[in-house]
Amino acid sequence: MKTLSVLVMVCLVCLGLLTAPAVLGQGGVNNAELNGNYAFTFGGMSGNTNVSSAFAAVGRFTADGAGNLTNGELDTNGIGTDVALVAQPFTGTYSIGADHRGVMTFTIGGSSTRLTFAMKADGSAQFMEFDAAGGAGRLGSGSIEKADTTAFSTARITGDYAIGVAGFDNGNNRAAIAGRFSSNGTGVLTNAAGDVNAYGTDYQMNFTAANYAVSDTARGRGTMRIAFTFGGVPDTMNFAFYVVNSGKLYVMESDAVSTSTPLLNGVVVQQQMPAGGFTNGSLNGNSVIYLTGHSQCGSLAGVPKAVAGLLTTNGSGGLSLTYDENFCSAPNSVNNAPGSYSVASNGRTAITIGGYSLVAYLISANRTFLFVSDSNVLFGPSEPQTASALTNTAVAGRYAGLATNPVSFKSNVFTGEFSGDGASPSGHLTGTEDISNSNGTVSGASFAATYSITSSPTNGRGTFTLTSPSSGNAIAYVISPTKFVVVPMSDPNPTVWIFEQGPGATSTATLSSLGLNPTSVTGGTQNSTGTVTLSGAAPAGGAVVSLSSSNTAVARTPASVTVAAGGTTATFTVTTSSVSTSAEITITAVYAGTTRTATLTVNPAAPPPVTLSALSLNPTSVTGGVQSSTGTVTLSGPAPSGGAVVSLSSSNTGAARTPASVSVAAGATSASFTVSTSVVMSSTTVTITASYGGTTKTAALTVNPLLFPF
Repeated sequence: MKTLSVLVMVCLVCLGLLTAPAVLGQGGVNNAELNGNYAFTFGGMSGNTNVSSAFAAVGRFTADGAGNLTNGELDTNGIGTDVALVAQPFTGTYSIGADHRGVMTFTIGGSSTRLTFAMKADGSAQFMEFDAAGGAGRLGSGSIEKADTTAFSTARITGDYAIGVAGFDNGNNRAAIAGRFSSNGTGVLTNAAGDVNAYGTDYQMNFTAANYAVSDTARGRGTMRIAFTFGGVPDTMNFAFYVVNSGKLYVMESDAVSTSTPLLNGVVVQQQMPAGGFTNGSLNGNSVIYLTGHSQCGSLAGVPKAVAGLLTTNGSGGLSLTYDENFCSAPNSVNNAPGSYSVASNGRTAITIGGYSLVAYLISANRTFLFVSDSNVLFGPSEPQTASALTNTAVAGRYAGLATNPVSFKSNVFTGEFSGDGASPSGHLTGTEDISNSNGTVSGASFAATYSITSSPTNGRGTFTLTSPSSGNAIAYVISPTKFVVVPMSDPNPTVWIFEQGPGATSTATLSSLGLNPTSVTGGTQNSTGTVTLSGAAPAGGAVVSLSSSNTAVARTPASVTVAAGGTTATFTVTTSSVSTSAEITITAVYAGTTRTATLTVNPAAPPPVTLSALSLNPTSVTGGVQSSTGTVTLSGPAPSGGAVVSLSSSNTGAARTPASVSVAAGATSASFTVSTSVVMSSTTVTITASYGGTTKTAALTVNPLLFPF
């Protein structure tokens, strides 16, 4: 196949700029919500309704909290001339309105690109390009996340990682990769494994070389190269990436797009591998999957396909899947399809459901990147569902929404801010969205829908009835009270809609501290308890604090911990593995754009205490008053610093005597002493005793009388 690539991207450089209605973000009353260093990723399609091709970007910028963007830099890739940019500087402006919707402009050379975005509760944002007009332009969406500048180095990319990417070649043939690797912090990637769905055929990838470098430590830009074979064919991929934090990279392939090199974009995230590796037990419970791909529908190729569902695994290789799909522009639902799975220690998971085969790579328990091994090349994540009954009350509060992963220029893309009332039996989701599609752009459209979420027979599944800006039906799957996904069933060119907790009306809590207790543990036998503390009460729905470890082979955290609504703290467990030498591990917590770190020292287990293992005498029979015996004490290991003082005694000092003690020199394992004797009238057995480290040993000495010849 092709020079596939692992990346995630962001939207930029638009060749034809349309001046869209200047409505959103006016006044900039919430500009302070975007403040600091950010990384972004974008993926979409360029062209028109007849001919379009993949486009992607990754990059970074600094927001000043007052509407200005500086230190901007991005890499782009796609089809055509002047599309591929490398470390291209840019500046820009932004404005965030009272409802937390924003507009942003990137100025790159003499061109500008207009974006809309919706702020999330954690200080990150969902965004899309807002330039399409007259049936042509670019459609796409992506994510903006606060960047941890302390992670802008090769050395900070350390531990186990999972990767997931998907995209198209220059003929709009779809491909996807899921995999994993380990990084040693020096630029070498080891233990790499992966699978590629190459235009409908699954191949395992056999890696021959892999390396990376954070070449720009000021901006967090890096490059990655992997070499492998699949189906016996050698291939290489080159990527550009921007660091979000030590546990997350936005990546994009930088090779020229061709029939042999699809443009894949995605993300690299820390893999939370348990001690001893993953097992079937790493999948145990409910996970929500959401996937996008495209289909051949009769004579029509490239029709978008969107799927969401609830995957239930039993921890021992059995599963069932309930899912809803918009397939060939028609709704389809499947309930409780049985299947099986098998997890390898590196996280690779083979899944069979009916006549379908899927490949997944575990990120952590019940969290994966996965794809379906067929020509639709459905690709996306699975995320663990909250272990509680999820009904209408789980969709309550503010949400930032986004239409993600458009695979066709005919798709509708939006960003917006929404509010759910959690009412029963019918809930109401209302809001304001900005829309971009092949017909152009709409700013500030009113959104309204009613919903009904049930916990049985499928936990968190529900129906949406859309009334504005257009009518239709949709199916939702709730992941947690802070996130749900929707598949529009009436849209002939569907995407997956993602709704995540939006900024609260009053909550301004940030992450104020991260603590560990204890801060020094013995690996494999002791764990540490982490505590995250917010600056104020967590908003409705709780505050999800992301967690990561700089070395998951030694110390592991859960992917996140939730501070309950109204609370200020939450605790989590850092589990450890045995080590041969002491290691300092950085534990990182991220929430609302703020990153906190704490250091955990993991020590090797102390050797067992040295004890007395033996006491011997030579000879064991002597003539009293004429001969003595030599005693030897032997320890179970080297004597500690300062030596080991072994106490000595005799059961009959009239016949045989020892010194009060004998010292074994530091580092030595034995020492000798003399047992002196006296004249006896008859044979006498004397017990010699030695004691050290709570252990006592004895030996018998026979003292005989002197024999006179007659």
